[in-house]
Amino acid sequence: IMTDSFVGPLSKGILVILTMTTPDQPRTIALFDVDGTLTIPRGEITEEMMNFMKELSKKITVGIVGGSDLPKQEEQLGKGVVNLFPYNFSQNGLVAYKNGEVLEVQTISKFLGEDNIKRIVNWVMKYLSEVDLPVKRGTFIEFRSGMMNISPIGRNCSREERNDYEKYDLEHNIRKNMVEAMKKEFDDLNLTFSIGGQISFDVFPTGWDKTYCLRFINASDFDKIHFFGDKTFEGGNDFEIFSHERTEGHTVTSPEDTMEQCKKLFMA
Repeated sequence: IMTDSFVGPLSKGILVILTMTTPDQPRTIALFDVDGTLTIPRGEITEEMMNFMKELSKKITVGIVGGSDLPKQEEQLGKGVVNLFPYNFSQNGLVAYKNGEVLEVQTISKFLGEDNIKRIVNWVMKYLSEVDLPVKRGTFIEFRSGMMNISPIGRNCSREERNDYEKYDLEHNIRKNMVEAMKKEFDDLNLTFSIGGQISFDVFPTGWDKTYCLRFINASDFDKIHFFGDKTFEGGNDFEIFSHERTEGHTVTSPEDTMEQCKKLFMA
């Protein structure tokens, strides 16, 4: 039995002691997206949902696979989340943990090289300087270890400005047009562009979607790999892993729906 310390977002700084034991069905693993699957978008996991996940982990092997970096994942699921379930993947698996131990940390700067990073940054800043929007704020490029997140309005905008920009963007195709221009400019780098959320889009090497995490799930260890996510439609950031030949994909509409589907599948 392995005992792990975990401070959840609802624990108000109180140390919550959890125990992880070998599940009843260790050769079945379920991987869970975070936003819209375990939490409401950018929200914290509820106490009810966390308790359910702890119970589920007694039945099957559980893994988390989110697109955000680890600090953002910890804001939603709690500090020490890498110790809570056997597998934890942030940035789609570019930062990978198994049983609380780091397996790999891959970075876009290491992969593309600094000259290409500078080339992208310089082009983006020039392009955005020539785009006219009703409002511009700050943080137009957020450099993450596994991707670049580009926001024409700037990530520092308020909630109201974010909502207004989303409507403007849908009407004027600001992000869509910028992505098309970047595809032509950087066609030699084999990049993928993913428009998500209200104000930004992600840029990352092709293949660095959520299927990246599957390289750490050994086929010899598991008979079945389930994946639960909400953006499973083509173009959504769960689509590739949802439709992958190694997984059995499940589309969910909310944390409550995730809970209900898992009860029927694993706890009936």
